[in-house]
Amino acid sequence: MQAMGSLKQFWRKVALPSALWDNFPVATVPAQTDSKIQPYDAIPSTGNAWINLIRFWRGNHFQQMHQVMLRNFQRFGPIYREKLGTHDSVNVILPEDAAQLFQSEGILPSRMSIEPWRAHRRLRNHKCGVFLLNGEDWRSDRLILNKEVLSPIGVRKFSPFLQEVAADFVTLLHRRIKKNARGTLTVDLYADLFRFTLESSNYVLYGQRLGLLEENPNAEAVAFITAVETMLKTTLPLLYTPHSLLQWTKSKIWQEHIDAWDVIFSHAEKSIQNIYQEFCLGQERKYSGILAELLLQAELSMDSIKANITELMAGGVDTTAIPLLFTLFELARNPHVQTALREEILAAESQVQHDETKILNHVPLLKGAIKETLRLYPVGITVTRHPQKDVVLHNYHVPAGTLVQVALYPMGRSPEIFKTPDRYDPERWLKDNNNFKALAFGFGSRQCIGRRIAEVEMMLFLIHSFHTILSRGPYLLKTQSSSPTSNTKNLQQSKLLPKPARLKNPTCGLAA
Repeated sequence: MQAMGSLKQFWRKVALPSALWDNFPVATVPAQTDSKIQPYDAIPSTGNAWINLIRFWRGNHFQQMHQVMLRNFQRFGPIYREKLGTHDSVNVILPEDAAQLFQSEGILPSRMSIEPWRAHRRLRNHKCGVFLLNGEDWRSDRLILNKEVLSPIGVRKFSPFLQEVAADFVTLLHRRIKKNARGTLTVDLYADLFRFTLESSNYVLYGQRLGLLEENPNAEAVAFITAVETMLKTTLPLLYTPHSLLQWTKSKIWQEHIDAWDVIFSHAEKSIQNIYQEFCLGQERKYSGILAELLLQAELSMDSIKANITELMAGGVDTTAIPLLFTLFELARNPHVQTALREEILAAESQVQHDETKILNHVPLLKGAIKETLRLYPVGITVTRHPQKDVVLHNYHVPAGTLVQVALYPMGRSPEIFKTPDRYDPERWLKDNNNFKALAFGFGSRQCIGRRIAEVEMMLFLIHSFHTILSRGPYLLKTQSSSPTSNTKNLQQSKLLPKPARLKNPTCGLAA
């Protein structure tokens, strides 16, 4: 769960003139051909770190980070050194360099920490979870969490929770349409998807519904969703600025960030208390979410459980809401992909007798569609590592401990790496030779801890969407926007129009 920033921040990255990537030359820049390995200081550099930071603040470049990366790869080639305030990193784009980096990471992969989050933990005396930890502390927590969050057994246990929320979202759309006398519905997709993903994450992690898919969510749920939005929005601007300076100046953005985290932690503490009360009542034991399982197992301390469950909750919203938004957008303007996906889902349903949780093993094209969306619109713009030993990248020596970033957006848009990169083509992922090209969830033992939750959540959402708004369902999804570089509001606001329905009952599965 590496997403940070609101949709508005993300959109500024996407809204790049198409001419800039039509002939993206990064992979055609001649590689370092000297057989002698070049020293670290010879890596092309962006210059003085503090001057760069001032330029970033003045130019609002924190909201355009991957536009900056695109320009730098064009300027320097497939590897360059980024100096920005307190950060000094090596940025790479080619899959073979990513492979070399990940193959050198050992059993304790180290990644860039999110300092604003760590600063909050220190200020409030909270422990850090696996998202912020490195070394043995990370490994011990991660091995315990993997059993409930990433393992096939864990996925089978929490998938019905995601299935329930996806079905409720479809019901919500039907309810809204029926209230409209014209039988049409204009929806703010991002707002609805944000609520959907937050509802899903809360149910899987805490075993409780927030009620965000109701017409009038309660005040506590609204306060929680506002806190998550604020935390994400304020993280990126704080990332490259010393937190001590922000604390000393009592910056408004710093205080907003701290207050938002306080609300998120308070929600976790209340959920833990509720689960303990249920335990004390001696009710019949049944699976009630990841938090309850961790409390029962008691393999982690209470503080570690709270830290990890809070990070999973905070990191699991934009990670799925934004890819779902862009998947719906691409499907709306690629009806042939809709048709192919619908046929695959129909065939899979007939095999597993309409059990959506079993369908997931029979929809490779649907999985390819999600990978294709993440190629074009990655939520986290980089995957980071601190190599545990010296490594050679593109014939340059990179010392152990250096921050190395694999740039996902430039990689996904490069014609030297992906044939016809501007084309939405899920079938490209059904072919061979895609090693180290699908890195949106990271790689190896340090891959995104919430990866399976996000993948299952997105697939079940899309399967249910084919019951309602995609392909030959009873409603047609239309958007005013024909290009992802268009106005954000045009993409976010889409209309559901009635069309001849071939379903006997649109709420009861897919009929032939």
